Parts: sequence; C-alpha cells; structure tokens
Amino acid sequence: MAAAALSRSLDRERCRIELVESSEIRTVGVGEATIPALLAFNRVLGLDEGDFVRKTQATFKLAIHFVNWARLGHEYFHPFSSTYGVDFDLIPFHQYWLKLRSLGDATALGDYSMAAVAAQSGKFGLPTSDPHSVLSTYGYAYHFDAALYAQYLRVYAQARGVTRVDAKVVDVKLRGEDGFIEHVVTEGGAQLAADLFIDCSGFRGLLIEQALKSGYDDWSHWLPCDRAVATQCQYAGSEITPYTRATAHAAGWQWRIPLQHRIGAGYVYCSRHVSDDEAAHTLLANLDGPKLAEPWQLRFTAGHRRKFWNKNCVAIGLAAGFMEPLESTSIHLIQTAVTKLIAMFPDRDFDPLCVAEYNDKTRQEFEHIRDFLVLHYHATERDDAPLWRECRAMAIPDSLRHKMEHFRRYGRILCESSELFQDANWLAVYVGQHVMPQRYDPLVDHRDLNRVREQFATVRQLIRRAADSLPAHGELIARNFKAFR
Repeated sequence: MAAAALSRSLDRERCRIELVESSEIRTVGVGEATIPALLAFNRVLGLDEGDFVRKTQATFKLAIHFVNWARLGHEYFHPFSSTYGVDFDLIPFHQYWLKLRSLGDATALGDYSMAAVAAQSGKFGLPTSDPHSVLSTYGYAYHFDAALYAQYLRVYAQARGVTRVDAKVVDVKLRGEDGFIEHVVTEGGAQLAADLFIDCSGFRGLLIEQALKSGYDDWSHWLPCDRAVATQCQYAGSEITPYTRATAHAAGWQWRIPLQHRIGAGYVYCSRHVSDDEAAHTLLANLDGPKLAEPWQLRFTAGHRRKFWNKNCVAIGLAAGFMEPLESTSIHLIQTAVTKLIAMFPDRDFDPLCVAEYNDKTRQEFEHIRDFLVLHYHATERDDAPLWRECRAMAIPDSLRHKMEHFRRYGRILCESSELFQDANWLAVYVGQHVMPQRYDPLVDHRDLNRVREQFATVRQLIRRAADSLPAHGELIARNFKAFR
C-alpha cells in the first residue's frame, strides 16, 4: 500500500522507491475486512473497482454483526450508515427514537438504517448518488484476500517504477553524527541506502524499534486480548453475507470474514483465560465448513510506538502499533499513515516540526480508535466468564468515560470531526450494548408526537422497500463481480 501510493504521488524521475521484502517471511494474513474509507484510497490510486473485486476474491461489506457482546444470545449490527433515519430539524433523530422508546415503542434502532436492514436481509447494491433516495444513505467496504490485494498493488507499484528486492534485512546501520539510518544490510550482504526509510516489518519493528529504540505504549490493561489463532474454511451451505461477524466467546471473540472463495476465521483471545490449544479447539468447533489451512498463532500487545516517525524512519502498519481487528481498522491505519506521510512529505532536513505534527496526529488517531474498541469490552452485561467480569469492572480511559457519561445522562454523542468513528458509529455500539440514556433531549417534547410517529413509519417503510428491491449479495457477486480463476 505504501509503495503504491508513493509511486502515484512522487515523480519517478526525481525520487526512486525501492521495496525490500522476503518471500520467505510469512505475512500476518489476517485483517481482511475493511471500512468504507478504503474506497477513497483505491480511487486515489485510480483502481477499477470491478477489476479489484475480481482479482482479490472480494465481497462487499455493509456492517459488522456483533453476537454475544452485550450478553449471551444477544446480537446487533454496527452498520456503515452516516446517520440513522432522517434529521427532521436540529434535534438528532435518535433523540426522537429515545422518546418513542420511553413511551413503549419497541422498534429497533437498526430498522432506521438502510445498511443494517440490507445486511440483515443478505442484500447488497451499490449506493446511488441521488441525495433524495434512501439508497444514498449508506456506505460500504470490502472483504478481500489480503495476499491477493498485496499482489495486486505490487503489480501496480512496479508498473510505476518501484523496484522490488526479494531479500531479508539482517542489519541496520546508523549514521554516527545524528543517529539517522544510513543503510540496511540484506542477508546477501547488499547495502541499501536511502534518504527516507519506511518500516513495514510488522510486530518486529526492525527499524523503528530494534534500531531506533522508539519505545512502545502498552494498552493491554484496556485491551486484554494478546493472542489470536487464525484459519480459513470452506463454505458449507452458508450464504456469502454482506457483513463481518464478531462473536464473543468466554475468553475473547471470533471473526468471520466471507470472501468469494473461502471464509476467513480467527479467535482473538486473552492468554490469561484460555490456553492456545483450547483457543484453537474453540475456533475449529465454530467454523462454517471444513478448514482449508492449519491454524496459525499470532502474539501481540495492544498499543503503539511512542514515536511513529523517528529521525528518517516512518513506521506503518503493525510496525507502528496494533489495534485488534474488532472494528476492521488495521488496514485503515495503514491507509491514513500513508496519507499523512504524503501530506507532510519531508525534505532531506526532516524538519522536527513536521515530524512532531505527524506523531501527534497519529497518536490521537490511535487513542480515538482505542476508546471505541474499549467501549465494546467495557459495555457488557456478561458475568459468565472472568474476562467479561474484569472488563465490566476495569478503569477505562478518562476520554471514554467522559463520552459515556454524556450519553448516559443526556443521550448526547461527543465526537470530534477528526475522529474515524462518528456519531452514528458510537450510537450503534452504545445502543447495541445497552448503554442507554437516562433521559432524552427536552426539546423533543416541543414537537408534535403524532407527526413524529408518522415520519418514523414513513422512514421504516422506505428503507424496507429499498432493501427488498436490492439483489441478494451472493447473486450480485455471481452476476457482476465473479472472481477470475
């Protein structure tokens, strides 16, 4: 992703890009679900959507389906909707929903989201650009084969002048006068010098940590899962759903990511509460069909580097930090890191002002995502297992507590415009995990309640009719986006 975006943005006559990677080193191979922002990244690269979907065995994603998070047997959808319902005036739609709920209306909040209704129905269609249509009120993302996406971007980058070197980096040499990276040394003894180094070496942080000692902020006291076991399985009569599923188990949660040719599956868990063997057994016992690969283990620590950009090195992806894939943010963090780097691309002097700004913006982004993830763990009624009891009782970040207190008291959603997750996202998880306000906005009492009920019924009917008009997700894929074999 970094090489592709830089090759698109930089003049190949003035800047040479060299990509060093070893075919002998396995990639993590997970993080195959995305969020809608990836569409913008692909558009900037000029990718053809149909070609991309076919060559990466992709499917479409409207939401994340959460099962057993609030309590056992409970489920809800976090949809890719910019809003719920239609704002009638300056009072948010959900405040009217809260009043109707207080009067006994049991209609689910999700019934007012086009993405949620379509996802539940297994339907999908590309949104329309007509702002007057309910079919314009949702976004979408993709599930894809991460290895195929990497190959796709490799071809793209090399066609734009990127040189690829298949080798292992075994040493990093620093300049004596300022501690900047001078060159890296490959297993074959080649010395590769550069002005700027981008560390995409994963958890190892070969440059950013092993060479430059940038430090790491450990967030495992808030995000206790520290391991994952992953595999892939066949379809066995199940549908190609237009959503990712996250099912909470006793010691963590299991993902289900439907691609065209297989289903990606994995169990993210806390090693203090379950052994590796038990976790693998739980994963294999909950697959849709026969496994396609032997399970592989991952170990990690939630958190981030204290310096994402240190001297002449920028860490991207897992080298920068790890946020578990509960809300499909891993690939997004790669995307935004590349985007910020291009926006603040340095001269050879590496102005500390730009470096500090990049680090500050990236730290804020990680913290905002952290709070949203912690909300899922903390806002639970489960008391059937030690992990969930601990999460219910844990001290949460002050920034998250502040947001939750405002919503619990007044139903008000506090959200900065720079945050990845906006009002509709927070609302979906608050309501989905039973964080309910004590009261609604008092201005709602100044509105004609009968008219509000009529408008709500109209919105529900429009959404239901629109969802029914869409094709089944699997049928759409087979008809228009069938993968190349």
